[in-house]
Amino acid sequence: MKTYKFLMMLLVVVSFASCGDDFLEPVPTAVLVGDTFPTNESDLESVLTTVYDALQGVNSLEITDNDLNHGQQIEFYVTEMLSDNTRSKSGEGEAGQFDSFTVQPTNGFVFDYYRSMYSVITRANLVLENIDLAITDGDRMEGEARFMRALAYFNLVRSFGDVPLIDRPILIEDVETQFTRVPSSEIYSFIVADLQSAASKLGSTTTANRASKAAAQGILAKVYLTQGSNYGEAQVLLEEIIASEEYALESDFREVFYNEANDENIFTVGYVASSSLDSQNFSAEMLNGVGRTSGVNYVTDEAIAALDEFGGERAQYSKRVDPGQATQTQVVKYLPNGDANLGIEPTSSDPTSAGNDWIILRYSDVLLMHVEAILAGGAVTQSSNALESFQAVRNRAGLTDIVEEVTSEQLLIERRVELAFENHRIHDLKRFGAAQQVLTDFSNANGHSFSATDLLLPLPQFEVNLSNGQLTQNPGY
Repeated sequence: MKTYKFLMMLLVVVSFASCGDDFLEPVPTAVLVGDTFPTNESDLESVLTTVYDALQGVNSLEITDNDLNHGQQIEFYVTEMLSDNTRSKSGEGEAGQFDSFTVQPTNGFVFDYYRSMYSVITRANLVLENIDLAITDGDRMEGEARFMRALAYFNLVRSFGDVPLIDRPILIEDVETQFTRVPSSEIYSFIVADLQSAASKLGSTTTANRASKAAAQGILAKVYLTQGSNYGEAQVLLEEIIASEEYALESDFREVFYNEANDENIFTVGYVASSSLDSQNFSAEMLNGVGRTSGVNYVTDEAIAALDEFGGERAQYSKRVDPGQATQTQVVKYLPNGDANLGIEPTSSDPTSAGNDWIILRYSDVLLMHVEAILAGGAVTQSSNALESFQAVRNRAGLTDIVEEVTSEQLLIERRVELAFENHRIHDLKRFGAAQQVLTDFSNANGHSFSATDLLLPLPQFEVNLSNGQLTQNPGY
């Protein structure tokens, strides 16, 4: 997705702006810098494109450049590697902090992710502030902007807890809005309102790289499940997606990731191979020594065991032994250079300029959330609707034994092996109320130092310092 040059003055990342003739000062994450604003519908469409660009992130050689946002490309550090699913090979540096639950407020990946999400929010705010310019396609543009803003806030509130709520374009002088942490309950109310509005304004789309009604409904259902309330409303939303018959499980699990124009993916972050603007490097980072950083997001022994026991036919397309280091296991879902043994073609001649899309929401997730909504926080269900959804996901994996009931524990395992390495695990553990026990056991078994405060990331120290103490830090940091 092309980033339009006239918007480059909207520096919604940490940058430096002239605040006088003689000096530069650091600019907070979520403010507007410059005086270039949209003046017509075409301009506004260009701004909307940059909202997607912000989530897509920049493919750069230095992963923690303070003047670049890497968006979705670094999310696996702050999610999968903060769980019992993946780790770094070496356990060293800032990546190793996630392995051992010793993340510091100065961690560059944390800061990058935080400012990337506020970059999405700030650009979406600019679209919504000027939505009156959209004469012919206003509902669609507003729906997409609200969806993207809600998604970014959902990522922030799940990872950081209370965060500043910025619902309009602000300038650097608005210190109170920039640095006042708003209770999570208010953030969730804001997210729900945005997603409800988005679902009412959006329809179908020809590409999973753009927001749609189903994407808004699916994320809204996950928000309700995360809140531990409105299970009935979540079920209705999910059943509407199912009944629409717009989406279906791919018969071949491999095709979900290597045939991106498929019927299963509902919302994805799109990348284009060998493109200086639109490629990604996370695929290479998960390999051995070809990315910005080598050997990250490697599979833990615990995840290997889960896939071997419960994954069925999914296991071979989720993990593999590192061809260059037989003692290590790599993620398979995003291979940039292919694997002839698995029938996977390369996505790019250069692994560091890959085109593998990142899947945010797919139909199997909808089916498993449907089971979760019917469980409604309970321990077990024998509902025929829940069993049908659960059985469909397992059948695709070659696990065709008839399921007569589904427990919460079984569902959590199924989500782990079906959605392995797609950045769901840490949030699933927290949502199911299992994070404390599972991660304590994992930490003890591997000599780490997990505690309950590790379930939230620290606020970036840069932001805390810039706020002069107004932005308070999370407990434990």
